[in-house]
Amino acid sequence: MKKTLISMAILAASGAAYAQSNVSIYGTMDAGIVAERGGKNGNVTKVTSGVANASRIGFKGNEDLGNGLSAVFQLETGVKEDTGELDNTNNQLFNRQAFVGLSSKEAGTLTLGRQYTPWYNTFLQVGDPFQAGLSGSAKNLFPANGINVRNSNSIAYKTPLLNGVQAELFYALGEKKESSTGRQLGASIGYTNGPLAVRLAYNNINNDTVSAANVVQKNEIGHNTLLAVNYDFKVVKAYAMFGSNKGLNSSPLPAAAAYTATPVAASVDNRTFLLGANVPVSAAGSLIVSWAKVDDKSFDRDANQYAIGYLHSLSQRTTAYMSYGKIKNKNGASYTVGNNTEAGSGDAAYNVGIRHTF
Repeated sequence: MKKTLISMAILAASGAAYAQSNVSIYGTMDAGIVAERGGKNGNVTKVTSGVANASRIGFKGNEDLGNGLSAVFQLETGVKEDTGELDNTNNQLFNRQAFVGLSSKEAGTLTLGRQYTPWYNTFLQVGDPFQAGLSGSAKNLFPANGINVRNSNSIAYKTPLLNGVQAELFYALGEKKESSTGRQLGASIGYTNGPLAVRLAYNNINNDTVSAANVVQKNEIGHNTLLAVNYDFKVVKAYAMFGSNKGLNSSPLPAAAAYTATPVAASVDNRTFLLGANVPVSAAGSLIVSWAKVDDKSFDRDANQYAIGYLHSLSQRTTAYMSYGKIKNKNGASYTVGNNTEAGSGDAAYNVGIRHTF
């Protein structure tokens, strides 16, 4: 009898713990028609995936551990809506996010795994009115690709929101000879108060490499600083961004060979600017506009981007969209008009498509 009571108590306790757990499946399915113009291969028209937002499927959950502490996790993989394939070639099943950690209402959230950098969170959540998607994506000119976006083997900490202030700290281990080799550091601090949101972020990339003979090759550090702000005037939501990018791999080009057979060298010293707006034009629709600029201090290869888009909510979870983007390259610059998941092949592009979230 005593053993039976103990067993029942254990089962009851585990059942209570299970009842306090929460696991959900979520995703975004996004497909559109893209017409690209102005590249060396001529006009390109295609059905493609992830135009406004990358198509994905994910799992996330939390377990209440008591006293305001929770265990959290997230696993997320990208898919190509147009072909059904994974959207990466690196044999990563959960290539977008894969992390686990602890979250406290009073102490903040600490997570380990593959996750977004504070720099990219600032770019996406505060600065870009196109939210990194459509042909107006600021990713076309700002260095929002590669390890600037997300990184593996990382430790991230986010403070609680206190009087509108919240900070993020990020460290990704290179896991090579010498602890600094290949590592990445990041941080941000932001303030929100009603219609105002402002955030400052910094990213530091160690570009040292290790040869086959296990010799460390010292290289220049890459630095990215980003200031982003938006303000909701109700009749229009205004956006602005300023970025400073210096050092090796601080501004990797997404499509360096789009216009000539000889790739153009990436800048190691430039400034990026953006002004934009989101204008509600009806209960279901909004107009988005932006202007962005690269001021290249390395080679004087400057570029300006002009973009316009329209979003129309068909339901709470389904949105139709269309957009147009145009880049004016100068002095041999090779920036291209892409979208959320593709770099693009020319200096102009039209998009029309549909996005559904679940």
